[in-house]
Amino acid sequence: MARLNTVTDAEANADAAALFTAIKGKVGMVPNLYRVTGNQPAVLAALLGLGEGLGKGSFDAKTREAIALTVAGVNTCDYCASAHSAISASLKVPQAEITNRLSGHSEDPRLDAVLTFATAVTEAQGRVSDADLAAARAAGLTDGDIVEVVGNVVANIFTNYLNHVADTEIDFPVVRTA
Repeated sequence: MARLNTVTDAEANADAAALFTAIKGKVGMVPNLYRVTGNQPAVLAALLGLGEGLGKGSFDAKTREAIALTVAGVNTCDYCASAHSAISASLKVPQAEITNRLSGHSEDPRLDAVLTFATAVTEAQGRVSDADLAAARAAGLTDGDIVEVVGNVVANIFTNYLNHVADTEIDFPVVRTA
């Protein structure tokens, strides 16, 4: 059972209701993560804005979802593992690759470098080593790519941590990280 209120449509204040309507328009439903975040509409708006901004970066949706899966795996966030596995499947990512991404790996060498660096950032709480940066660069990641990885990691750490605090009820096919 969730430890924070999962805001229903009837409970939502005007700001949360407007954001819920926008989310429904994009994805057809309001995932429970957003309903929990709706307890503070300013935070929900910031979370949505961060995601929208990151969507304008150079990484495509599959890469952003791969980073989300990796961060969920490192942080053992079953809610995010479940949500991002479902989203990845909708993007036609094969199940074996989704499983690899949850473990911070990919069959694609460039994506594997992105996920290896995302893992390092998450595990080291941002304090990556010179060797981590050198390996990312040797794999072809630019400084812009490195910054974009960090931005995506941070966005996903927020949702992982909020789900841990709230014990958000999973409303996707359940995927366990541990």
